Amino acid sequence: MQTEALPLVNKFQLTEDVDSVFPKGVPWVRFYGNYKGLAINIVCPGKDPALGVDGVGTVSISLVTYASVQALKPDLIINAGTAGGFGAKGASIGDVFLSSEVAFHDRRIPIPVFDIYGVGSRKAFATPNLLKELNLKVGKLSTGDSLDMSPVDEAAIVANDATVKDMEGAAVAYVADLLKVPVIFLKAVTDIVDGDKPTPEEFLANLAAVTAALDQTATQVVDYISGKCLLEL
Repeated sequence: MQTEALPLVNKFQLTEDVDSVFPKGVPWVRFYGNYKGLAINIVCPGKDPALGVDGVGTVSISLVTYASVQALKPDLIINAGTAGGFGAKGASIGDVFLSSEVAFHDRRIPIPVFDIYGVGSRKAFATPNLLKELNLKVGKLSTGDSLDMSPVDEAAIVANDATVKDMEGAAVAYVADLLKVPVIFLKAVTDIVDGDKPTPEEFLANLAAVTAALDQTATQVVDYISGKCLLEL
C-alpha cells in the first residue's frame, strides 16, 4: 500500500516514475533513486481503477512482482508491509518480523501432491548476519486473500506454524522463486489475530504508527545492505 511506502520514498528521496517502465494503463506506481550506493525501486500496486482502493492480495502482487523483475532486474527483493500477528506466538502490535519461511493458508487442494503445491511453502533468502546485527524477530509467514480468518484458515495457519499472516508474501515468494531472485520479508504487526479486538478496526487504528516502525526497520535493513554482496548478508 502506498500508505506504507511513502515514508520510505521520502526517506530515500526517491522520484516517481512518470514515464512508466510498466505496460500502459496499469495502476502500478514506481519510485526510484540511489541511496548509499544502492539503486532502489519501490513499487506499489497502486489503486484499483474502478474502485479506487489499494490493489491488495495475491493476484495483484504476483503481476507487480513479475513485471518488476522483468523490467528492473533486481539483485534482491524486499517485500515490506504490515501483517496480522498471533499473540500465542509472541507477536505484539508494532513488532517487525523477518520472515524465515512463507506459505499459503487458503489454497486447499485435497489431492496428493497438489495439496503440497497448494500450501506452496518456500524459505526466504537467508540473512544470518543481518539478523544478528539488527536483532530482528523471526517468524514464519502465512498468506491468504482474506483479511479475516475462517476456522478452516486458522487450522491451516496453525499447520503452517505461522507467527504472522498477510495477503501477499507467499505470492511474492512464488514469483521470486520462478525467476530466481532472492527475497526477504519484513512484516510489521498491526493487529493481533487471536486477540479480542475486531481485525479491521485494530488494523486501521494502528496502521499509521506501525507503518512508522516498519519504515524504521526497512531503513536499517537497507543501511546494512549498502556496500555488501548477497553472501555477506
